[in-house]
Amino acid sequence: MNINTPAYVIEEKLLEKNLKVLDRVQKEADAKILVALKGYATWSTFDLLEKYLSGATASGLWEAKLANMKPWEVHTYCPAFKDSEIDEVADISHTVVFNSFNQLERFENRVKDKSLIGLRVNPGVSSSPVPLYDPCAPFSRLGIPKVNFKADKLKNVSGLHFHALCEQLDDALERTLEGFEKLYGEYLKDMEWVNFGGGHHITREGYDVEHLIEMIKAFRSRYPNIKDVYLEPGEAVGLNAGYLVAEVLDIIDNGMKIAILDTSAEAHMPDVLAMPYRPVVRGAGEPNEKKYTYRLGGVTCLAGDVIGDYSFDKPLEIGDKVIFEDMAIYTMVKNTAFNGIKLPDIIIKRKDGSIYKAREFHYEDFKNRLS
Repeated sequence: MNINTPAYVIEEKLLEKNLKVLDRVQKEADAKILVALKGYATWSTFDLLEKYLSGATASGLWEAKLANMKPWEVHTYCPAFKDSEIDEVADISHTVVFNSFNQLERFENRVKDKSLIGLRVNPGVSSSPVPLYDPCAPFSRLGIPKVNFKADKLKNVSGLHFHALCEQLDDALERTLEGFEKLYGEYLKDMEWVNFGGGHHITREGYDVEHLIEMIKAFRSRYPNIKDVYLEPGEAVGLNAGYLVAEVLDIIDNGMKIAILDTSAEAHMPDVLAMPYRPVVRGAGEPNEKKYTYRLGGVTCLAGDVIGDYSFDKPLEIGDKVIFEDMAIYTMVKNTAFNGIKLPDIIIKRKDGSIYKAREFHYEDFKNRLS
């Protein structure tokens, strides 16, 4: 593929493969699936998403406005809404989910005639292997714990929302759903909808989609008054549907071979350092698994801007392309222009094989974020 680097590439064929799996869940389980924009917000692909999904879920006003680019359902949750933004959020949202009774009591009268009101509750089931991504960790600020739940304040509340998963399979949802019902099941008879949150790796190999469908159907049978069941995965939409292409700028030796790329873990794939994790590189192996081992480093001045150690069948050369897999999610939405390095282009590979450059970034984009 002859493209300028660095560049994120999303393949429509792979994206649609994920969307078809999600649509199957919608149809067979009578559920609605929303794309969580916090994980995948490439709006140049919204036309394709709109064909399969029921809407989008936002984490605040700007994401809600982005979701509102399409005539689908827009759902908005924020740990705390601003007074200056709540009216606009309500105007464009199908549901507005509050994180506390303080926020509910402050804003419910400004929302109730425009949107359905929900509360995020904390099911108290920790299953994420990384504390940074565990909404049910001790002292969490996300979701109302049962000890603080006020049943007498539910007059304008039509739905409950929980979110406790991160990149997890169906068995984690089963445990979380059990905990949610144990704590809050008594209130569900008065609700119109429930949102199971995100973190469902539905399109990942090994995920038992049949089990998910049966769990949702069983839940609906237990609460026949519930009109809508929502799931809001972000990663499952773009999982393995895109990659980041970089170029080798230099190769140095400081006790081992180090390839410096025109990309950055810190700026362009921040979860590599934050989670942390080691992304898959196309055609590469573990250190010393293949004949030639290199440390792949970013182009910023951050000493720790290292992506990882990889081995290759043949020596890397200056000018070679290196492809990092699964880079359509939590990359574009979290990247930065740290050190003033160029943000990657956003490329869409159409189903017919043609290449569409959705966005190219320039110096002015960097300058205009500053003052």
